[in-house]
Amino acid sequence: MALIHCDFFSEVLNLSCSMVVVLPQRPLPTITSSPPPKFPTLYLLHGLSDDHTIWQRRTSIERYAEEKGIAVVMPAVHRSFYTDMAAGYRYWTYISEEVPARARDMFPLSARREDNFVAGLSMGGYGAFKMALRHPERFAAAASLSGALDIATVRDPALEPELRLIFGDLDTIAGSDNDLFHLAAQVAQSDGPKPSLFQWCGTEDFLYGFNVKFRDFVQPLLFDYTYSEGPGDHTWSHWDAQIQNVLNWLPLSHT
Repeated sequence: MALIHCDFFSEVLNLSCSMVVVLPQRPLPTITSSPPPKFPTLYLLHGLSDDHTIWQRRTSIERYAEEKGIAVVMPAVHRSFYTDMAAGYRYWTYISEEVPARARDMFPLSARREDNFVAGLSMGGYGAFKMALRHPERFAAAASLSGALDIATVRDPALEPELRLIFGDLDTIAGSDNDLFHLAAQVAQSDGPKPSLFQWCGTEDFLYGFNVKFRDFVQPLLFDYTYSEGPGDHTWSHWDAQIQNVLNWLPLSHT
């Protein structure tokens, strides 16, 4: 397994950025070998107070990915909520367009829909579902762990000023491309591809109510949808266990 800390210049953000990439290790090819297939890829997203190294430091994602033969791309987006900010940087364009293109340019990653997945925790759970629901033609599956899924109704006085910098007028989130409920309904009603969705949240998590609300909204829709919950709060011991369940759930064609 190769673990690469990758620093590069973002043309979208106009600043230097970083991501950690995990690549399965293959036997060296012989002269007569045909080119090996490109790796299926999981884009693994961090939470609000984390960075691109957090999954590597707090879980055994490198070992779990090696067992599955899947590449993992872990980019940093700071506290952006994976959104083109109203007063700030274009992090949605960065994460949805530039990061996959840059990663595929640098590493042997498959561009096929059936080989591309996205997952994340907390803010990253929101980002993962947002990526898959806004681009169901690109991602076969998405997973949210303790996700901040109902961003349109967040009214935390401590967080509101920051959210206004990201989303602008908070009353305009509902029904927009930043609203996961709106996106899920759109994709469900379309004739296009629909990503499989995996959702988990601890019953003692402060985001549990948002997760139940999203579950109740999505379950009647036409999705391949897996929901689970259990005792737990907003901690890494649960996410380390659940990311293993996510990898086992992914529809990997070679396993």
